[in-house]
Amino acid sequence: MSGNKDVEITGHHGHVCGPGCHHQQPDADLGSLMRQSVVNTIFGKNAGRRTLLKLLGASTALSLIEQVIPFSSIEALGDTLKTPEKVELTIGFIPISCSAPLLIAAQQGLFKEAGLDVELVKTPGWAVIRDRLNKGDYDAAHVLSPMPLSMSLGIDGPPAAFDLCLIQNTNGQAITLASKHQGRRDPKNWKGFTFGVPFPYSMHNYLLRYYIAESGVNPDSDVTIKAVPPPEMVAQLKAGLLDGFLSPEPFNQLAVQQGVGFIHLLTKDIWNGHPCCGFSVAHRFAEQAPNTYLALLQAVIKAAAFVHKSENRSEVANRLTAPAYLNQPAEVLEAIFTGSFADGLGGTHNEPDRIDFNPVPFPSMGIWMLTQMKRWGFLAKDVNYRQIAEQVFRLADAEKLLKDAGFETGDNDRRPVIMGKTFDAASPEAYLSSFAIRRM
Repeated sequence: MSGNKDVEITGHHGHVCGPGCHHQQPDADLGSLMRQSVVNTIFGKNAGRRTLLKLLGASTALSLIEQVIPFSSIEALGDTLKTPEKVELTIGFIPISCSAPLLIAAQQGLFKEAGLDVELVKTPGWAVIRDRLNKGDYDAAHVLSPMPLSMSLGIDGPPAAFDLCLIQNTNGQAITLASKHQGRRDPKNWKGFTFGVPFPYSMHNYLLRYYIAESGVNPDSDVTIKAVPPPEMVAQLKAGLLDGFLSPEPFNQLAVQQGVGFIHLLTKDIWNGHPCCGFSVAHRFAEQAPNTYLALLQAVIKAAAFVHKSENRSEVANRLTAPAYLNQPAEVLEAIFTGSFADGLGGTHNEPDRIDFNPVPFPSMGIWMLTQMKRWGFLAKDVNYRQIAEQVFRLADAEKLLKDAGFETGDNDRRPVIMGKTFDAASPEAYLSSFAIRRM
């Protein structure tokens, strides 16, 4: 496999589907062969069979059989079992709670089950993820969900088409402040503060800016917001280099555990159900290896369905403590995944949706991200919001697999309420113009 490997988690290097693999489909029509085989089995190959079929009619006989045997479902399953064009894959991830579906897919053998030999590579930061995706060192990667937009638009490096195949997680972040600021909970008192976010093109940056601006504080001129690798945030908070951060987990909870910070609020209290991280491939990869692409989606969606269930969260937390995965204390991960946690202020909370794992990549989410890119000057030109969002957020590619896994894929143009303001994806410019504080 290509690319510099920091940490190898899986790497069986034994093709699941090789010569003679039963997943290989013949060239003949699968449905016709399947129906003929079933009719032969049920009615036999004798004169009685011919007489009965003549009386019933072939179509009536098949209709009766299909009431018991759902041919359409079996055929659809057959469509997902085509041999991947590329079996050995390298996938980058950042060791944060958002990566749980990828890690669980590897642990449960779901990639192997889909005919793939996947090597997961622990990666130090988002810029490295971006660069390795651009160079082709990674076939796919765990990304911040706005990154495929910024990469495709060429506002974060050279323009190259990338797809946001799935959302990795929803919610799952928090604003954490240094313990010394317990008496300064009102954002109006944050002028002069320095905050850390993981990357400029991140929901963390956009949500922090949104929250601060709604309080009348200008995030460009009244505070400093800088990109800080998440593993460094707690140390910088302790050293006084940061007054706070909006970070992925487990670093908010780690600040509480280490007694250096407190959770000011969960990002679900800004926008409940907001997207966070995603799963991305280069668009050319999806075009050149469509069977591999679908196999990847199938494995990650199955893992997301498992992690999504509240009854599995404690198990997930304990599975991911190992150094090769999240390398964090079990009690910290348990607090995050179950939502039963201490806030560092003496309070305890039970928020089962503190982090969730709904993988549906609604294009309307992309439209909201584009409005915030434009609001804060990251995107200078006028754009066709819907066209770009639908090109990057590939709901249609994954829709059938998502439905089969029990996820609701309809209602793309939901109107979420974000801090009291309704977002209508059909009117992005009007939404953008409604903000009193904006750079553009």
